[in-house]
Amino acid sequence: MRGEVRPLEVDWSQTVRRCMDGDSGAWSELVRAHHRRVYGLCYRFTGSAADAEDLTQDVFLKIYSNLASFDTARGSLQVWITTMTRNLLVDNFRRTKNQRNTGSLDDGWDQTEEMKPIDRLMSHGPSPHEIAAKKELEKMVQAALAHVSVELREAVILRDLQDMDYKEIAQILGIPEGTVKSRISRGRAELARLLERNQREVM
Repeated sequence: MRGEVRPLEVDWSQTVRRCMDGDSGAWSELVRAHHRRVYGLCYRFTGSAADAEDLTQDVFLKIYSNLASFDTARGSLQVWITTMTRNLLVDNFRRTKNQRNTGSLDDGWDQTEEMKPIDRLMSHGPSPHEIAAKKELEKMVQAALAHVSVELREAVILRDLQDMDYKEIAQILGIPEGTVKSRISRGRAELARLLERNQREVM
């Protein structure tokens, strides 16, 4: 989209410096560019829209208070933010392990894809049936993800849903690339097994 800020097209080191100098516009730019990815990671990990909203706010508070620790020599801002998000999610997972409630899996899906009747007639995009089928598949994937072990789940989310490369994921998780590939492979296999089982139960 023409007006969308693309994270990799900006000199984020300058933006971070401006944020540290108290430039509210720079902070708004940073949040706007990275909010969707952070929220998506939080939602995929927790399965709860309410928890994802709260955790996303916590992530950006943590980012703001730690801006001085960002170092371009250690990786991109995207990797740094994703690392902080992942660490906060793991801490939250451990803290809420005994009281976790995933809530409704319908809560977190973006309803802006719903189209008005006139838009449907004029649109050459997916049909309402195709949109509904896609949403149903997404809900099935989210439900299955909730039952994949944490270390495999985070690897699959970062690779397949956040579209990060192996090197970036290795940086974020603090493990060798070979281990990343192994976890992704095992996670995909586990996810496929769960999806197949869930589909059999529905039929």
